[in-house]
Amino acid sequence: MYTLGLDYGTNSCRAIIVDCTNGNVVGISVYNYPSGIDGVLADSANPLVARQNPADYISGLESSVLGAIAEAKKNDSKFSPQDIIGIGMDGTGSSPIPVNAQNIPLGILSEFKDNLNAQCWIWKDHSSYAEAEEITSLAEKIRPEYLKRCGGKYSSEWFWAKILRCLNVDEQVYNAAYSWVELSDYIPSLLAGIDNPKNIVRGVCMAAHKAMYCDDWQGLPDVDFLNALNPKLPSLLQNLYKKAYPADRPAGFLCKEWANKLGLNEGICIAIGEMDVHYGAIGCGISEGTMVKAIGTSTCDCIVFDKSQSVPYIEGISGIADGSILPDKISIEAGQSAVGDIFKWFAQTLCENELSILAELDKKAMQLKVGQSGIIALDWNNGNRSVLLNPLLTGVILGQTLRTTKAEVYRALVEATAFGARVIKERITSCGVKIEKIICCGGLAEKSKLLMQIYADVMKCEIQAASTSQGCALGAAISAAVCAGEERDGYKNFTDAIAQMVSPNTKRYVPIPANSAVYDELFNIYMRLHDSFGGISTSSNLSDVMETLGTIATKSKKSEELVPYA
Repeated sequence: MYTLGLDYGTNSCRAIIVDCTNGNVVGISVYNYPSGIDGVLADSANPLVARQNPADYISGLESSVLGAIAEAKKNDSKFSPQDIIGIGMDGTGSSPIPVNAQNIPLGILSEFKDNLNAQCWIWKDHSSYAEAEEITSLAEKIRPEYLKRCGGKYSSEWFWAKILRCLNVDEQVYNAAYSWVELSDYIPSLLAGIDNPKNIVRGVCMAAHKAMYCDDWQGLPDVDFLNALNPKLPSLLQNLYKKAYPADRPAGFLCKEWANKLGLNEGICIAIGEMDVHYGAIGCGISEGTMVKAIGTSTCDCIVFDKSQSVPYIEGISGIADGSILPDKISIEAGQSAVGDIFKWFAQTLCENELSILAELDKKAMQLKVGQSGIIALDWNNGNRSVLLNPLLTGVILGQTLRTTKAEVYRALVEATAFGARVIKERITSCGVKIEKIICCGGLAEKSKLLMQIYADVMKCEIQAASTSQGCALGAAISAAVCAGEERDGYKNFTDAIAQMVSPNTKRYVPIPANSAVYDELFNIYMRLHDSFGGISTSSNLSDVMETLGTIATKSKKSEELVPYA
């Protein structure tokens, strides 16, 4: 039997068809969103705006699934679309969509198709930073428990901040929205033919810290809290949901209309939608003691631990939730707002070249010794998600001279993202959570040996590259196999499904002690910049930083112990 995994990313969506017996991908098809720039709708007057056209999601669903089916027929003589027993889906988050009473996105209606506020407010939209600060301030005063599950500060990337922003800037759209539905809840509801937002089975993955949902306080934020934010908000509660569910129950079953469009059996199960990186963690075989880093345009870090353990408060960490990855585990989520996007910016904007230059920069940067360039950077080109939780912070490149090369700057940017990753790891482990293994997934983990070795050296631990480049979609397909159950030749639980459908990781990167020692010196400088520009320390004297970088560079060039990666 086979399952279908759908992965809705920032620039495209993809469908994969997976053999349930071994996790092999027999068919894949990618659909690039046609609207905007690389699928993102922007506002020239406000660089913090990032939206997407919901019509792209719908056309991408049909195109990618049919393409994957066609490829599977070519690649696997045993395959038939009738053998697909379930569908799983992941998406970016928090990416809420305003919908009408018939569960139709406002952005595809004629009267709203040109209104950015009626589109999907995708994760990287930071225009609601003021609203996020307002939510944080109010919660500190009257609902401090709300903040304990999201690192002490609510984010502009999340559900309520975006809805409040819409209410503040466009009441016409807000009033027309019967409800708001996360992308990862919307696609399963579309496939199930649900035409009333109240009937959508919402996933706890997207509800948790992003919508301030927790069973401890009976679900979503209470009426008094929302009323204190804006008296118009509480009425929305009746059209949202009282209960959200982990991925151990179906979100619905494939309706006749979409079964006919896709050539699949009507009534097959549709798994609960999760955020892309959460299903990506499952696709990488997450377990206790393992951190899964999904490295793409941004980075998300995922960890799980047993429910018998006490839930820690970890300041600056995006979210701690019950069942948001695996149904029987507590999960921790953190991340960096830009990683691949920083490299893309450097190649396309500063180097005025296509992304193909990145392979050349990777090769040249590998020929450099650690620290020899004398450059250090801060990875905040799209703000800081963890641990500072500040979308208004910006990037820094420090230490350039008239001899600085593009490869040196590029390597410094890669190192900056590694330093940011180390900050997150150390913050989590300082609160008693064990991290014994790190698995990286995503295109960068697969393509860039430079990045993976730098991460191993900076974080001083073995880094494994995931066995698949389709971790997110594979995780969704695994969830579909569990959702189908043993009676449909699926699996009874995630443990069994992961054991059969996730292959062992063969690419491993071990820290080089001499490099790690230099990176410790550079990391100390990074932390001084981090704390100074991040507002943690207001009395730091940075006057020696440039000279210290120069000293490290001189020592590195002369060192015979330090050798380039290449």
